[in-house]
Amino acid sequence: QVQLVESGGGLVQPGGSLRLSCAISGSIFSINAMDWYRQARGTLREWVATITSHSVTNYADSMKGRFTISRDSAKNTVYLQMNSLKPEDTAVYYCHAMVSTTPTMALIGYWGQGTQVTVSS
Repeated sequence: QVQLVESGGGLVQPGGSLRLSCAISGSIFSINAMDWYRQARGTLREWVATITSHSVTNYADSMKGRFTISRDSAKNTVYLQMNSLKPEDTAVYYCHAMVSTTPTMALIGYWGQGTQVTVSS
């Protein structure tokens, strides 16, 4: 079993910052790409950012310059530093990771349970 647990969400004023963490645990052989997604109430889940196993990063256009994704492979943890937050960033943020549990097992995508981020004055 593989578990992803997000933390770091909360209430922040517009212009503020938050840092989300996602710790991956369980029977892990290797972790490939790690991502963040978000879902605002009444909308579809949208992709936020990805970091590959070689730490190559990519961002959705609306997050470029404000959000930074990083990973600590030794800790099996991915982070999302969010700066200059706007009310429209309010959403549940989910981490996702492609994980193999054995040397011969194909990569499987796993999701965390999500953490609420609310940007409001």
